[in-house]
Amino acid sequence: MKINTLAKYIDQPLIVNKLNQQMPKLLIGSAAGIAIYDGIKHKDKKHKFLKNTIIGASIVSATLFSVKKWKLIETTPVTEIIKKQTDEVTKYIKKKNITDNFLLSILNKSKANHLSLDEISVLFGKLKDDSDRTVLFKTLFSENKNLTSSEIFSEIKRLSVLGAVPVVSGVAGGIMADAVTGTSSLKKSANKVKEGFYQYFANIFLCNVGAGAALFGAEKLVKHGVIKPLTPAKKLVTILSGITATGIIGGSYIANFLSKKIINPLFGQKKQRGIYSERKPEPLDIALHSDDIATAGVLSGVKWIEPMLPVMYFISGFRAGIGYRNVNKQK
Repeated sequence: MKINTLAKYIDQPLIVNKLNQQMPKLLIGSAAGIAIYDGIKHKDKKHKFLKNTIIGASIVSATLFSVKKWKLIETTPVTEIIKKQTDEVTKYIKKKNITDNFLLSILNKSKANHLSLDEISVLFGKLKDDSDRTVLFKTLFSENKNLTSSEIFSEIKRLSVLGAVPVVSGVAGGIMADAVTGTSSLKKSANKVKEGFYQYFANIFLCNVGAGAALFGAEKLVKHGVIKPLTPAKKLVTILSGITATGIIGGSYIANFLSKKIINPLFGQKKQRGIYSERKPEPLDIALHSDDIATAGVLSGVKWIEPMLPVMYFISGFRAGIGYRNVNKQK
């Protein structure tokens, strides 16, 4: 199976729209799985399951409310998608005078249904690669995006809100869970706030800023003739560099610095140690940056990732809620 075929399959508008509609179920199911898995590993399972339930419920309810209130993830009416696909397919069949019954059956199916992997392969193999096919495929499959830095910056506000809600509600849920179970302490509350800072700055906000800033700088160099125009591959490398420098490296440093200089004194923790003495970047943190790449619209056909963003951000919120500190865990 070709990767391009799989990408087209996932990115069919009807499938993407269905994923968007199923986002609440996806989020609730993933949240339950993460909370249960984390609770199983703990010695005091009763208190841990109760805490995780409170944290998870806090994050899920706040996320679903914000998504609906501010329309952070929008869905398109199915009837609108079907009408657009029907019109374009009908026009293509008539213009190309297609008589192949097998090909016609696939095209007619595409008017109101998503296609299988094999059917997509047939379309790629049998339809002549010309401007007409390009227009048809832009309707049947998500159009490749080639966002400029200004367009990426315009997305930062939406993504920042979508990422901030789970983190803030995770911290609030974690502090509430400690209060309900009688295990509250200044140190635990401080850890939750510090991990919230870490997740938001290192894994969410600054990564988006870094992606836009790197692309903005590259566009200026292209404009002044310093470098050649960016190909999709070069643009991807540019954005990855921005995410790495600003988010993974800079974000983790800034979050830890703020934790030590601002949060620790507020919670009566005066002892200062090395900047990474409590929290270091780890593989899961890096994996969470896949959302930044996807939402930047650099890769072809990544609209399906949008309903996954609340799940990715749930992980950040949940870690903030439990006050995750990986260096302490290692010790």
